[in-house]
Amino acid sequence: MPFTIRPYRRFPVPCAVSYNAGPFQCQGTLWNLSCTGRRFPSDLPLRPEATLSLTVTLPNEQRIVLPEAVVRWSRGQEFGIETDETPKHTPAR
Repeated sequence: MPFTIRPYRRFPVPCAVSYNAGPFQCQGTLWNLSCTGRRFPSDLPLRPEATLSLTVTLPNEQRIVLPEAVVRWSRGQEFGIETDETPKHTPAR
């Protein structure tokens, strides 16, 4: 993968995340996020270019729904994903 400068700053925010990758539904914790990317660990092996959907729960309980994300890199059980669209926020319950 060629070196590129990230267009957005990453923020270290531990957030709960649930995601679907094909028929699998998993849960975990995001390590950081930006406008278009997220980094998180997973017990499920994810390969670059795999697609998944996510729901991120922020510390204030607000949810961000990401209907489609693409795995851009994987290193062991750590993954970086990218989204092309603006996330949809849902109110806290």
